[in-house]
Amino acid sequence: MSGTDTIAAIASAPGAAGVGVVRVSGPAVPAIARTLLGRAPRPRHAHLLALRDADDALIDRGLLLHFPAPASYTGEHVLELQGHGSAVLLDALLRRVCQLGARLARPGEFTERAFLNGKLDLAQAEAVADLIAARSQAGARAALQSMEGVFSRKVEALLRDLIALRVHIEAAIDFPEEEIDFLADPAIGRRLDAVRAELADLLREAKRGLRLNDGLRVVIIGRPNAGKSSLLNALAGSDRAIVNAVAGTTRDVLRESLSLDGIALELADTAGLRETDDEVEREGVRRAQGELQRADVALLVTDAAHAGADVAWFAALPPSVERLVLINKIDLDSTAAHSEQRAGCRWLWASAKTGTGLDALRHELKQLAGAGSGEGAFSARRRHVLALEQVAAQLDLAATALHANRAGELAAEELRQAQHTLGEITGQYTSDDLLGAIFGSFCIGK
Repeated sequence: MSGTDTIAAIASAPGAAGVGVVRVSGPAVPAIARTLLGRAPRPRHAHLLALRDADDALIDRGLLLHFPAPASYTGEHVLELQGHGSAVLLDALLRRVCQLGARLARPGEFTERAFLNGKLDLAQAEAVADLIAARSQAGARAALQSMEGVFSRKVEALLRDLIALRVHIEAAIDFPEEEIDFLADPAIGRRLDAVRAELADLLREAKRGLRLNDGLRVVIIGRPNAGKSSLLNALAGSDRAIVNAVAGTTRDVLRESLSLDGIALELADTAGLRETDDEVEREGVRRAQGELQRADVALLVTDAAHAGADVAWFAALPPSVERLVLINKIDLDSTAAHSEQRAGCRWLWASAKTGTGLDALRHELKQLAGAGSGEGAFSARRRHVLALEQVAAQLDLAATALHANRAGELAAEELRQAQHTLGEITGQYTSDDLLGAIFGSFCIGK
C-alpha cells in the first residue's frame, strides 16, 4: 500500500444545482464511515444519511459509499460522500472528514496512490488527466483508450520482444569459446529489424495520439500577400487577422484555436517570409521561423506563379513536421479546386476568398490530426514520443554494432538502455522527480 495516512478532497463540485462529492482514501476510511453513518457501511452500497459536524449540527443530507481495499480506485479503502453541489456545504463536509483523521490531498494524490498500488500504470494514470483536460471528442475517446490500457499493452508487447532479443544476444556473448559465431546468425538481425519495425509503428501511433491529446499545431507560412491571413479568417469563421493589400501587414504571430468536427487545431498566422530592411518585419520573420520548429504541420500558402520557388522553405523544417502546399487565389485564374500528392506532401488548390476547395483542406488537417484513426487510437504525451524516439536511436546503434563488426557487447548495452527507456513510459523505471512533475499537474480530487 502506498499511503499510511488518509487523504480527502472535494472531488466534484458542479454548483448548487448539482451533486458535489468529497472523496476519502486511506486506512482511516472504515472508522470515518462508521462515525458518519453510525454503523459499519455495506460495501459498494449507497447509504442515505444526515451528514453532521462534530457538534451534531446538520451539514447536509446525502449519500455515503464505501469501497473496501483493494477493490477501489486507489487500491486503498475509499469513501465517497455525495451531497448538494454547494461549495459552502462541501467545504464544511471536508473539514468534518479532516477532523475525523484525514488530511487534505495533494493535487493528483489519489491517482498517484492508484499507480503506486498497481491499479494503474504510469501511462494510464496520465490518461486520467488527459481525459479531464480533453479539448475535443476525439481527444476524450483517445484518452479513454489509454486509460483502458491500449497504449500500455502495445508498449509491453514491444518490451517483451526487446527483452527476448536482448537475451538471445547476451546468450551468444556468454559462449565466446564456441566455434559457431552466434552473432553472425541472420536470425538475430531479422529479429532486431522486426523490433525496429514494431517500434516505428508504435511511434507513428503515439505521434497521432499526441496530436489528438494536444491538438494539431498548424503554422501558416508564405510570402507577403499570399493570402495567409485570409485563410486563417476563413478557417476560423471570423475576421481574426487583418487583411490588407499592403505587403507586410502581419508582423507578429497570430494564434487561433478551433475545432473541426471534434478535432482541436491551433492555427498560427505568421509574417510573410522575405528579405526586408524593416526591423519590425524582420523580427516577425524570425518569429515565424521559430514557430515552424515547434509545428506539427507547415501549411505553405502560395500561388501558381511562385509555388516552385516557395517550397524551398520546407528544406529547413525538422523531419517530424508535416508539409502541406495550398495554391491560393484560384478564383483569379479560374483553376478548378483539386488536390494531388507531390514529392511526399499534399498539394491543394483553393481560394481563401471564396472558400472554394477549403473543405479538402479541412479534411486533410483532420486526417493529420488523427481523425479516422479508428477505435484503437490512444492518447499520448510528449514525453512518451520523446522516449520512443530515444529507443529508436538506441536500436539504430545496436543494429550498427551488430552489422559493422558484430560487437555483441555494444549491441547488448544499447538494448539494455532501450529497455530502460521503454520501461519509463509505463513506470517500470521512474524517478521521484518524474512522478512529482506528472501528478503535480493533476487537479485536486484526482
